[in-house]
Amino acid sequence: MKVGNVGIGGDNPIRVQSMITCDTMDTEASIQQTIELAEAGCEIVRITAPTVKDSRNLEHIVKGLRARDCNVPIVADIHFKPDAAMEAAKWVEKVRINPGNYADSKKFLIREYTDEQYTAELNRIRERFSPLVELCKTRGVAMRIGTNHGSLSDRILNRYGDTPLGMVESALEFARIARDADYHDFVFSMKASNPKVMIAAYRLLVARLNELGPNWNYPLHLGVTEAGEGEDARIKSSIGIGSLLADGIGDTIRVSLTEDSPHEIPVANALIENIDKTSASHRSALNSQLSFDPFSYQRRATETISVAGVGDPGQRIELGGTQLIRVVVRQATFDKIAHKIDRMGDYKPEIVYEDADIIAIDPRDDAAIAKLTANQTPQFVTVANEIDLPVIAAFRLLAAKLHARHPILLKDVFNCRASVSDANQNDGVSQKRPTDFLQTLLTASTNIGSLLCDGIGDAILVQGEEAPGQALRLSYNILQAAGSRIFKTDYVACPSCGRTLFNLQTTTAKIKASTLHLKGVKIAIMGCIVNGPGEMADADFGYVGGAPGKVNLYVGKTAVKFNIPEAEAVDRLKDLIREHGKWVDPAPQPTPVEAVS
Repeated sequence: MKVGNVGIGGDNPIRVQSMITCDTMDTEASIQQTIELAEAGCEIVRITAPTVKDSRNLEHIVKGLRARDCNVPIVADIHFKPDAAMEAAKWVEKVRINPGNYADSKKFLIREYTDEQYTAELNRIRERFSPLVELCKTRGVAMRIGTNHGSLSDRILNRYGDTPLGMVESALEFARIARDADYHDFVFSMKASNPKVMIAAYRLLVARLNELGPNWNYPLHLGVTEAGEGEDARIKSSIGIGSLLADGIGDTIRVSLTEDSPHEIPVANALIENIDKTSASHRSALNSQLSFDPFSYQRRATETISVAGVGDPGQRIELGGTQLIRVVVRQATFDKIAHKIDRMGDYKPEIVYEDADIIAIDPRDDAAIAKLTANQTPQFVTVANEIDLPVIAAFRLLAAKLHARHPILLKDVFNCRASVSDANQNDGVSQKRPTDFLQTLLTASTNIGSLLCDGIGDAILVQGEEAPGQALRLSYNILQAAGSRIFKTDYVACPSCGRTLFNLQTTTAKIKASTLHLKGVKIAIMGCIVNGPGEMADADFGYVGGAPGKVNLYVGKTAVKFNIPEAEAVDRLKDLIREHGKWVDPAPQPTPVEAVS
């Protein structure tokens, strides 16, 4: 399909998208931000259109862009208002609608729908949606049917639940209406802030489209919504987007960061570059032998074993079974930081590779697999370095062949990026470590994070990063982003857009400064009601823009405090956390792990 002059899907390259953050009524700022994104390498730019008035101004924005020789396609982002969509479709190359709130109000009602009532709801949606379909068909305007995990309609929630299946069915309801009008210029998306949910939803969508037949093979737009900022956001995006791209799923991507939009583009390009290094013939396709259900998460069941742990002589640490997923380092790394472990806070190594009796094998070696299967005592197993398989495919193969009793150690790469002088300590590998930490982060997050979301892995070893402090921080942050081990506060923060009612970057920084010590608490920071109670999904507490200068506070999806002046809102959020028994006073801060390298 085509979005303006940009082809998506088929033999086209994976396309990079982003979104401007200014008020849509500010024509000059909208033009300037769009040009900046295009110059940064963004191929498709989205602009919010929350009202008919905003949609009308898209005419002036698009004309201004074309007058300045900027031909990047423009997408109108629509929520709730069909009239705004109808106006926007007159001026842009693509319209994004969210099936969960297009022509629907969110009431979070719990009720049972009879088949007749459900059909009546679908007929109501058809009546509201069909005019947009006909207009887009007439004008050659593309569309994204973009489901979000946190904003499913009451109708879908009550029939399918808050599930990946509900996300898929929500999108298919709208796709059937489009197809009935012989309109096919649309893409799907299944966004969630939880990478496990996102991955399962896209996989399920692909399976459903395959079942429906070859003429349902529509392009897919990938993204982790509300990923947040900084390293954590890049890791979470890599887990969600990177793992799907590695499976051959995805035609266009958007990395959603609570940062200035141009910062999203290098991350997206680096993710695509990582995938391009693995040819399509080597991608770990989902039709290969699997030990897990690709559509729902369940941790691989192993027996618990005890291995030598880091600490006093004789200390043992348990892994496998229901134990925490452990962090492993090599002896050479441990030696560099042993004298500073008491100052490393939560980023401490737990197991030294050379002390843990780990068995490294090629998963294609049937004799080695048979020997392990015959051994009734559970063994700690990993894939050997230097094998000629992609990481994800190799560990999936190992998990499929290996008896479930044996715990598995995951690695980010099979070629340790150590210096020549460290070669003997890294199984003879002598590749130089790259200077680009972003590539290291994306590779580790994609490979290890994907496998964790598959339910595979009882311990992890990041060996693609030479600096011990960075490698350990990366290890723990991957576990956190994958939802596999929570050791710090978890933040869900939407990217800025023209709907945002406060400065998301500075507000997020203030909230983090006050709450970063609250381990296991999940806080959502949402710029407006569109990305409010629904998009927060499973957050414990929410900070949501309610009106200019005013904030509403949530517990879960329920608003409990309204119209709080922005200057008071962070303190009131802290009070709310106290009221619900999840506040602790911050302890003295340890030496930052970045200094321990």
